[in-house]
Amino acid sequence: MGNPYPDYMMESVKRVEATREKRRHKFYPEVSKEQRITEETAKKLLNNYHPDYREDFKRKLKIGPAKGKLVPNEVANALEAYPRVNPEKVDLSQVDYSADVLVIGTGGAGLSAVLWANNQGIKMEDILVSTKLRLGDSNSKMSQGGIQAADKEDDSPMIHWLDVMSGGHWTNKPELAEDLVMDGPLVIKWLEELGAEFDKEADGEMMTRRPGGASRMRLHSCKDYTGLELTRVLMDEAQSRGINTLEFCPAVSLLTDSNGAVSGALLWNMETEEYHVVRAKSTLLATGGFGRLHVGGFPTTNHYGATFDGVVSAYRVGANLQHLEYSQYHPTGAAYPEQIVGLLVTEKCRSMHAQLVNDEGEAFIYPLETRDVEAAAEINEYKQGRAIVTPTDQPGVWLDTPLINEIHGEGAFKKNLSAIYRLYTRFDIDPTEYPVLVWPTLHYQNGGVAINDQTQVLDVNDTPIGNLFAAGETTGGVHGDNRLMGNSWLEIVVYGRKAGISAARHAKNMKMPAKDELSLAHLNRYSQKLQDAGIKTDRRTPVILPNYLDENAMKTIGYGEEEPLKRRLDLFH
Repeated sequence: MGNPYPDYMMESVKRVEATREKRRHKFYPEVSKEQRITEETAKKLLNNYHPDYREDFKRKLKIGPAKGKLVPNEVANALEAYPRVNPEKVDLSQVDYSADVLVIGTGGAGLSAVLWANNQGIKMEDILVSTKLRLGDSNSKMSQGGIQAADKEDDSPMIHWLDVMSGGHWTNKPELAEDLVMDGPLVIKWLEELGAEFDKEADGEMMTRRPGGASRMRLHSCKDYTGLELTRVLMDEAQSRGINTLEFCPAVSLLTDSNGAVSGALLWNMETEEYHVVRAKSTLLATGGFGRLHVGGFPTTNHYGATFDGVVSAYRVGANLQHLEYSQYHPTGAAYPEQIVGLLVTEKCRSMHAQLVNDEGEAFIYPLETRDVEAAAEINEYKQGRAIVTPTDQPGVWLDTPLINEIHGEGAFKKNLSAIYRLYTRFDIDPTEYPVLVWPTLHYQNGGVAINDQTQVLDVNDTPIGNLFAAGETTGGVHGDNRLMGNSWLEIVVYGRKAGISAARHAKNMKMPAKDELSLAHLNRYSQKLQDAGIKTDRRTPVILPNYLDENAMKTIGYGEEEPLKRRLDLFH
């Protein structure tokens, strides 16, 4: 096997190798307070280099409940678009399905909601599940690193809560963060009872590591296939109970009654190109995030269905939005080779003491700072001329992965990070021998629709929208402006559980909506607001799937305003 990188990049690799022994103990076994960046330095990095702080990347919404709020341009484009559904061409009198609980989305939150709705006494045949792709296709399945829970003797939910709030810059809804951490030990136990194979110590105790931004070792993992493993057990349990799923049937609009309460949803069958009318006592959104809008022109870790559908639909029936002005750019997305740019290189690598290193072989930041600070620090290295640029003009810094075996012993990398090992060796790069090139990648939608502690979706007055619930990445408030590693899967299960319970209890006290309570009139009202605001556009949302097929695909990611690579590079000049 020859050199895995071009000659000029190999020269940089040699500099990384030359400094490795000297750097080995810089952050291991302990990190001193002096080695951490100060709050003042962190703010300076964020303000100067993080994409979220670029004013030209955002604009204020012109219509809707969140009118006047600052959001990324791509989010505004999705919300300030005309509905893809023409209400005049849909026959709502022909009801195709009726359900006590309609769950839209089958990632971890949707699956958890189904199981807990069933646990509340709602029969599986009375729970209808719609999913854009196949059962379980979601960002949940692609998650690698782990799930946080404060279940060790030196930890507590209070300490976890402080970490969550601090990581979110104290902008989180405190009561939502409290529920997140209080239910952590409970859901870990539940997942293990379902059959999840968590990493264990030799004595059978749960193995935990310290995630970025955390003050304790509370990250539980299933090697680096955590999302796949947890999705597996949820899918197995749901299928064993007889889950009722409509695959390739995304929701393109919610249905409402004359009072504005949600009465079901309109689905689009991607195979037959037909609409399906669903009426429901409770409707639950678990549609995930917006990665495939490529906010800021960045690549993404997200699956192809992550196109902001649930938030768009909820916004049109009056849902308020929270924390959408900040996106999470994971600091370690693959930057080389070109075929895998944007794919996730799990934070677990850094929790096992891989260091971020610049072109000169210098470790420029403690590897477990919060993700927003890490990403900004990498961009700073590029700005200062200390990053590497690939033959396709993709910037990056080194993640010194060979340190993992040097610190933890031969075989530690393959045992704990087998997915990453397979990802790179497919392209003749052995991450146990050579560092890998990484760069920030759009990873997570920090905000979304506003909810209360019962997962009811709220309007601008904090009043619940009738019969509508939401959980997971499609919601805002739990993480504030920035999420810590491992808290996404915790939110998925904690709030998927809460949403399933709430939706089921609500459905028990509701009558099935009558046919004359199924309406798309809110879409006409929304279109009128667009016209009144002078918004002229051919955009139609939800977009369902991103378009990468035409000859201008790389110039039209999202909605085609600018070419993404140029935008990524312009960010630093």
